[in-house]
Amino acid sequence: MRTTILLTATGLLLLAGPARTLAQNLPSDPVENADTPFIRNLRPDRPGQTVTTSMLHPGQVQVELGTLRYAPPDGLGPRRTLSSALLRVGFFNHIELRASQGYLASVSAPTPVGDAPLPTLPSYSSGFAPLTVGAKFLASSNQDARSQVVLLTELTLPTGDASYPNQTYEPAARLLVSQQLGQRYGLEANVGFRQRGFRAEGTSQGHYLGTLALNGAILPTIGFFAETYTFWQRIYGWQPGLTGGLYWRLLPGLRLDLNAGNTWRAGRAAPQIGAGLSVRLPK
Repeated sequence: MRTTILLTATGLLLLAGPARTLAQNLPSDPVENADTPFIRNLRPDRPGQTVTTSMLHPGQVQVELGTLRYAPPDGLGPRRTLSSALLRVGFFNHIELRASQGYLASVSAPTPVGDAPLPTLPSYSSGFAPLTVGAKFLASSNQDARSQVVLLTELTLPTGDASYPNQTYEPAARLLVSQQLGQRYGLEANVGFRQRGFRAEGTSQGHYLGTLALNGAILPTIGFFAETYTFWQRIYGWQPGLTGGLYWRLLPGLRLDLNAGNTWRAGRAAPQIGAGLSVRLPK
């Protein structure tokens, strides 16, 4: 396990190299591909586990907001609400900078009946979650190409509320690949890892991720998103899941979505529903 993180990071870099060479050697796409719905329409990095290969051009700014309501994995605890925000900024040299943070609503104590004493609640994490910063790097030769390869690197900082236990730096990396199908649809896949700390021992508490998603426009302003994914963690093993949803594009730079699926908490699956808003600000 001491060399797992080094081997994984090296593997991602080795995969990115040939992938970039392949992408650069593919026949050049027609200029009009930039106006196809799959490329032109807003493709946020939510609501599922899959991060899209879509990258902002220099000077573009995109804000993605969302909220999730999920049930307790054991069916006994309280339902929780997690809100999240992601800021994406297009930079030069085919780079996109990003920062994200979540907010977990506190658990309200049930109202006592009559003279019954106030119930004592277990300790639950709540408040602002640790901040995550990162960047996307385009490995393809063209931001509007039908085939895209992108490398995502992130670092989670120990800046969360004190109720979050065992906070530490958490580096992560993903290889993002997409293939446009026709003009409206696209397949996207992610493979990557996240670990606790910078030591090799931290891999035992980290997790690996693989995703495959299909998304596209059904009507000019309405589309869908469906994904399958799996986590792997040493103490929990494989943790597969599904996410699906619909979106409504009110304006070219404004998108609403509704989604449902399952999430994993402490090695157990829990159903969830959510909604979100994505806005691309004009230059």
